[in-house]
Amino acid sequence: QVQLVESGGGLVQAGGSLRLSCAASGRTFSGYAMGWFRQAPGKEREFVAAISWSGTSTDYKDSVKGRFTISRDNAKNTVYLQMNSLKPEDTAVYYCAADLNIYRSAANWESWGQGTQVTVSS
Repeated sequence: QVQLVESGGGLVQAGGSLRLSCAASGRTFSGYAMGWFRQAPGKEREFVAAISWSGTSTDYKDSVKGRFTISRDNAKNTVYLQMNSLKPEDTAVYYCAADLNIYRSAANWESWGQGTQVTVSS
């Protein structure tokens, strides 16, 4: 089990940028893929982005590709989500997740953070 804590959420205007961070602790981080998911009110938690342990493989939801960038610093046990050109439809609680594998479905991920709110005004 990995303990994850997200930070960096907030209120931004459409077109603005925000960087989310996810700090891991509690167990060995080595070998784990990391993902970002989001959940808006009344909707299911959806996949946003994921990155392999090495950082050489990434995957993105189509609607955020080209705008969001996932990265990681394994020396700091931290994963980031750089969000540019934000849109009102990006408004959601953003969660980070960890697992030995990458999945599109949120149900398959082993460990989760508590979430951080991102609100994009129109």
